[in-house]
Amino acid sequence: MLLVDDWTDFELIDTGNGEKLERWGEYILRRPDPQVIWPPINKDKRWDQAHAHYHRSKSGGGSWEYFMPLPEKWEISYGDLKFYVKPMGFKHTGLFPEQAVNWRWIIKKIKGCPGPVRVLNLFAYTGGASLAAAYAGADEVCHVDAAKGMVTWAKENLQLSGLADRRVRFIVDDVVKFVQREIRRGRQYEAIIMDPPSYGRGPNGELWKIEDELYNLIDLCLQVLAPEPLFFLINSYTTGLAPTVLRNILTLALKKRYGGTVTADEVGLPIARSGLVLPCGATGRWEADE
Repeated sequence: MLLVDDWTDFELIDTGNGEKLERWGEYILRRPDPQVIWPPINKDKRWDQAHAHYHRSKSGGGSWEYFMPLPEKWEISYGDLKFYVKPMGFKHTGLFPEQAVNWRWIIKKIKGCPGPVRVLNLFAYTGGASLAAAYAGADEVCHVDAAKGMVTWAKENLQLSGLADRRVRFIVDDVVKFVQREIRRGRQYEAIIMDPPSYGRGPNGELWKIEDELYNLIDLCLQVLAPEPLFFLINSYTTGLAPTVLRNILTLALKKRYGGTVTADEVGLPIARSGLVLPCGATGRWEADE
């Protein structure tokens, strides 16, 4: 398992009974997590000191309960990267801290590359991977997400991190349609990152279901991959989609064509109180031989 254990502005304090207790900067949040099917052990007293608590509704969705006023948004840092976070609908905060394990890897791969690196980041959300690529010195980063609000948020994170002068294109579009247009335009990228949802819809109602669409999307993306690619990274939060599935897909789609190395693993966060690990999805990586 790939663990993120070097945060200072984020901490997974404790877990139990379907919930996790987290510190985001100076604020403590309680949020549900379907992976937490165990009880709290030596329960941390901060469970009763949370600033806000997200309650799921039996009819779907849920809402935040606030125990004291919180800022509309606040800043946290991971090394030199800075992000705005805030309580959102569906329990989210605008950042997945476990993805720092991939940000570190992206930075290392790009900084160590002697040639040009153009990065395509699909389903790019609020821009964690885009910031990492820009920070590492990518010649160009193309950030694509169907949600206008998330793209705006990513721009704010880029500015907050002092990277506004980097060459980053922000695109609000359906991922598949955008890649199809890039193929027609003849554009190419040395690195592709994607963080596809389990299920979703594009801006015009386009249906996305990961089990049906993931391999086809990867196959489509090969048409915008440069002749000498650097890496291809896939993240998945889909329950039941094992890392081996990502490994198999990348092996079939990329390794047989370009050689290189394929790895896949779970991603997790250490739980400070218990010493256990919270699983947070899977990641698959293809990288060219050095």
